[in-house]
Order: sequence, then structure tokens, then C-alpha cells
Amino acid sequence: MMKRWLLAVLAGVLVLGVATGGWVAYQHSYDLREERVEIGDLRGVLALPETGGRHGLVVFVHGDGPVDATHETFYRPIWEAFARAGYASLSWDKPGVNGAPGNWLHQSMADRVRETLDAVAWAKGRPEIDPDRIGLWGASQAGWVLPAASRHPDVKFMIAVGTAVNWHEQGRFNLLAELRERGAPAEEVAAALARREATLDHLRRGSSFEEYRAAVGESDLTADRWRFILANHESDAAADLARVEVPTLLVLGGRDVHVDVADTEAGYRRLVRRLEVRSYPDATHAITPADRGELATTAVAIAAPRSVFAEGYLDDMRRFLEGLR
Repeated sequence: MMKRWLLAVLAGVLVLGVATGGWVAYQHSYDLREERVEIGDLRGVLALPETGGRHGLVVFVHGDGPVDATHETFYRPIWEAFARAGYASLSWDKPGVNGAPGNWLHQSMADRVRETLDAVAWAKGRPEIDPDRIGLWGASQAGWVLPAASRHPDVKFMIAVGTAVNWHEQGRFNLLAELRERGAPAEEVAAALARREATLDHLRRGSSFEEYRAAVGESDLTADRWRFILANHESDAAADLARVEVPTLLVLGGRDVHVDVADTEAGYRRLVRRLEVRSYPDATHAITPADRGELATTAVAIAAPRSVFAEGYLDDMRRFLEGLR
């Protein structure tokens, strides 16, 4: 009797495992045709709608970090939403990621603008792409790339997600927000701000990494990271935003601890002429539900990746693209 019961339980577990595996496999199957492509030194992915004909194109501009072309599949639900609006998506491994040549930490924001426009120029020659419907999507650090790149006549629209305007102001906000979130005491906050001012002083003086380390002591920064910050810390998007003429969608998460979304929204509303804003009050910097937590978000990303984002995010971006026609 016990043996029969045990066999029944094992059979049930096996069926559940197969069913769950099938569900996860289904959730990671997208209505897309993906093609690995090369754009000069860039190694990327062109994700096309399954339907034939010519499509608009969204060129992806990454945020900070060693991001690969799919952002570890995080982009695929977005690509699928764009495909439903009749748009392909183009993304690439950052230099030094997945064997791509170069080192993304050796790039300036101007370098990133140039590579973005190189990708736009390449895409115009693809028979599946309508050259009159090419635009940009970018998150976080891309906020210092998109406004400059979108001034090029081949760029017809821009979607900015969790972007900032001024590098220094963004850094200070992020520092204080993270300290506040974990309830840091006043003396720790004061010490962190003092250390930040010392770092800024070395950046303004153009100190070498060795000089910086000798002055401040132990640091999480590497020599490459210091080089990257040194090249880009004066970034401010205001002047480029004031010259943006294309339709722009700004997407913000109300519980973003990386970017002061109120400041970003105010700046974009003041500077950008053709602007739509979509805000998700309970969303993080990545436009995922803040209350879900990191572990649960990872589980959802694995089991049901289309549900990882805040409700309405994918649909709002799809509708923005559909409204461009």
C-alpha cells in the first residue's frame, strides 16, 4: 500500500515538473525572429516581427554595466511588445561583453552616441527596415546618449526610461536615497557626503586612479571604472534635450532610488517640446514592482517574464509606437 502511494506521489511530482517546465518554455518563446548581426565591431541581435514586409525599428541603448544584447533576456518581452506595434528591435553586446572587442569602461558618452548612430546607419540598409521609422529606446545611463543621438535627422522618436539630466545631481540623489532606504545614521550620511566631495575634487582635478586611491584609501572603484567616471562625470543632458524635436516618451518609476524622477520629469517637461510622460508610482528604476522584492522579481523573470514589469508598461510603450504612424 505504501509503495503504491509513493509511486502515485512521484508520478504527480513528475507530471507537475513536466507541466511547469512546459509553462516556463512557453513563457520564454516569443513572437519574434531573432538574427545575430555585426555592425562594424558591434555584435548584436536584430529582433524582427514574425510577419513579413518592412518594419519600423527601435535601436536599444543600454544603461550602466556589462550588458549583453538581450540584457540576459530582460529585453525580449519589450521586443515582443514593439513587434506587435510593427517595429523591429536592434541591440548589441557592450564592448568587452560576450567576446565583443573593446571595453565599455573605456567609452565616453560621445563614443556611445557615435556607436548608436552607426547602428542607425547600418539599419537603414536592411531591406526589412523602413528608414523613415527608426528611433531609440534607452534606460538609465542612456539618458546622456539619447538626447544627443536623437538630434540626428535619421532618428524619428525617443523612449527614455528612468533617465537623469545631470550626472552629479543623479549621483548625490542615489547616494542619499540608498542611505535613507536602509536607515543609515546621521554620522554615516555625513561621512558618505564628505567622501563624495573628496572624490568630486579629484575628478575636477583630473587625478589619476593612483592619486585618488592614495588620497581616499580603500575604494570599490577599479582603475577602469575611475577612467570611465573621469571621462563622463560632467555629463548633463539639458542642452541636448532643449534641441530634441522628435516625439519623446519619458517612462519613470515612482520608487526609483537611482534617479530623482521628479527632477527628471520637471527637466523634460521644461525642455522637450513633443513629450509624453508615463509614470508608475510603485515601480523601481527598472520599472518592476517595488514591493515584489529582488528574489520574487527574479522568480517571475524566470517563470513569467512578460509579467516582470509594472502593469501597463509594455502596453504604454506599444501604444506610443502605434501612435507614431
